[in-house]
Amino acid sequence: MGYKVAVVGATGNVGREMLNILAERDFPADEVVALASRRSQGTECSFGDKTLKVKALDHYDFSDVDICLMSAGGTVSKEWSPKIAAQGAVVIDNSSAWRMDPDVPLVVPEVNAGALDSFAKKNIIANPNCSTAQLVVALKPLHDKATIKRVVVATYQSVSGAGKDAMDELFSQTKAVFTIDEIENKKFTKRIAFNVIPHIDVFMDDGYTKEEWKMVVETKKILDPKIKLTATCVRVPVFVGHSEAVNIEFENPITADEAREILRSAPGCLVIDKRENGGYVTPYECVGEDATYISRIREDATIENGLQIWVVSDNLRKGAALNAVQIAESLIKRKLIAAKKKAA
Repeated sequence: MGYKVAVVGATGNVGREMLNILAERDFPADEVVALASRRSQGTECSFGDKTLKVKALDHYDFSDVDICLMSAGGTVSKEWSPKIAAQGAVVIDNSSAWRMDPDVPLVVPEVNAGALDSFAKKNIIANPNCSTAQLVVALKPLHDKATIKRVVVATYQSVSGAGKDAMDELFSQTKAVFTIDEIENKKFTKRIAFNVIPHIDVFMDDGYTKEEWKMVVETKKILDPKIKLTATCVRVPVFVGHSEAVNIEFENPITADEAREILRSAPGCLVIDKRENGGYVTPYECVGEDATYISRIREDATIENGLQIWVVSDNLRKGAALNAVQIAESLIKRKLIAAKKKAA
């Protein structure tokens, strides 16, 4: 018997990608339901070779749903995830609402699938921040080999991480530059076209942004609380695909060649690292791909046991939708969930 899966926020960037990935990976679902707010009711969404009519979240009965993929923002998740979980569906939430709840596992399957064993406390599982997800996929195998002490990361994050309106703003501003029209800033604090903005999410009292804080606390929760991490998160004029320049300090020696071989055999990683023109991966090339790409692997001579790497991934996939579907697949593989018996 297959599973019944609900996708909440099905009309958004990530929700649509969740539907695409469920179809692509031939997820064992007998039924998939697309849900969104009442204003989106009746909208059509693609699911493989089928078209789904969006239903309203407000009045939906989740009693026969097995898995709910939630991508409707933190406010909606805070209200609805406990209600849906109480009806017996496992909620896999893409927002930041539950990530730091001690009773909710924060999971990247290649890194800490074992944390899923405790999901039943609230019947909710959290997806990490997009920039954290690709980072920990790359860090995990290196940490297992040489034990990471400290990470310094600068991100180059695409506008799709801020939603469809942000993508539209980059498009309209770019067009305005060439047609010499007025450039309007609505979604971002400053112009994004042909510019970079060192500011994602709100500022905190210590001068860091919340996006930077998320990377610190989520990496500790997923990978190891002993790891020290500092981040600078930057929005760049790229539609899809996050990039990260990552400096890593280890407790034990590790060479660039060793790191390259370790990462080549690590789950979810794909190494493209030729020391020649074009011998690396850019965000444009990772769009639509599942892997976390790692390039520019080299030793850092300024510290003992240091490496520098370049990490690129499709933020709508591994950073969000793909990771959520992989969590659902892990639940099934680990026999932590069974399909509800449907009425005859």
